[in-house]
Amino acid sequence: MDKKKRGKILAVCQSKEKGTVKRVVEEGLLIEDFGLKDDAHAGKGQRQVSLLGVESIQKMQDKGFKIQYGDFAENLTVEGIVLYLLPLETKLKIGESILLEVTQIGKECHQGCEIRKKIGDCVMPREGIFARVVKGGKIKAGDSIEVLTE
Repeated sequence: MDKKKRGKILAVCQSKEKGTVKRVVEEGLLIEDFGLKDDAHAGKGQRQVSLLGVESIQKMQDKGFKIQYGDFAENLTVEGIVLYLLPLETKLKIGESILLEVTQIGKECHQGCEIRKKIGDCVMPREGIFARVVKGGKIKAGDSIEVLTE
């Protein structure tokens, strides 16, 4: 039997505008088939929520960049799971009831990105993942995250 992959949410981040860094919020509300309430990227479609592993942030910090959670415009900063290695359609359970489905690994970086201008590089196109909200709920730092299917 496979050992379950588990981790935890280190930060929940949101922004009012696309293409900007996100700020850490104490608690968020993930809405089914929509995304994170009050976030510029929320909406119908395949990229409702963005996730980035803390290892990806640490790689950039190791290069001397001063980076905070949310600087890569990720909604959820995660520890303990190598997100970009997960196959599409992987189900992720957060806390007691939230369910996400991985829809995209990486992305094409858009021109004029505030993040790239600010620090000179962006790890999100290579290692960030996107998911749709299958079942919503309240989310906060410290919540568990678990890979249910791969």
